[in-house]
Amino acid sequence: MAAIGYGVSDFVGGVASRRVAALRVVLVSYPLSVLIVLMIAPFVSGSLTASSLVWGALSGIAGGLAVWWFYLALASGPMAVVSPLTAVLVAGIPVLIGLGFGERPGAIAFVGVVVALVAVVLVSKESPDETVGEISGGRAMRFTKKVALLTVGSGVAFALAFVCLHRIDGEGGLWPLVLSRASATAVVWIAALAAHQFSPPRGEPLKLAVYVSVLDVLANMAMLYAFQGGLLSLVSVIGSLYPAATVLLAMVMLGERVSRIQQAGMLLALAAVGMIAVAS
Repeated sequence: MAAIGYGVSDFVGGVASRRVAALRVVLVSYPLSVLIVLMIAPFVSGSLTASSLVWGALSGIAGGLAVWWFYLALASGPMAVVSPLTAVLVAGIPVLIGLGFGERPGAIAFVGVVVALVAVVLVSKESPDETVGEISGGRAMRFTKKVALLTVGSGVAFALAFVCLHRIDGEGGLWPLVLSRASATAVVWIAALAAHQFSPPRGEPLKLAVYVSVLDVLANMAMLYAFQGGLLSLVSVIGSLYPAATVLLAMVMLGERVSRIQQAGMLLALAAVGMIAVAS
């Protein structure tokens, strides 16, 4: 559910970002997500604990920084490199941290993790017709040192957001998620001010931003509960398969061409989820 939520959210946000700057979309969707969680949290059992609130806030800060740096990397670098590199870091780092903390998935689950990592890279790979020449606005999109640092920073930050969500105990209910979305909102607002884009979208992009906020809440709620009931090394890699949902929607709803590599990645993603589910 989390992977589908993240994937659909990225698709809707991507459609909105074709009309206005992506940062202006999250400028609205993030604070709306805070309000949505605030309305739901009182009806979910849970009590405030210092540790859960701290981890919730840290996950939001990491997620906000990740989004900021990811958009900066995409603005200057080739998407065909930035997207898959970010995706594999998001999937791989939590696996390594989980193993480092002593998690030991079964043999089938471990193979599923490896297959999922490969699937993330393949699904995130841009179609050849979308990246010919890597030219945007009359200039070459090069993977410079700055773009590389932003890409790695974004991938690491996204991964740490997952790790922080995993550290939240089950006693806090949804209140840690309130702190997570609030801290992410603060980071995004600072980024928007720095980029001189502190202007909410209007019309259709605004409506899409509302949809993104709802999907963001559903995905993060699902991820939070999944982490409370499963291993970091397994849950994080399944959650990282969200690009498959984005690609599938782009193919069905927008008629975009999907390469054979991406099709193979989606099949591997299904196989990986099946192996991990059976092993769990």
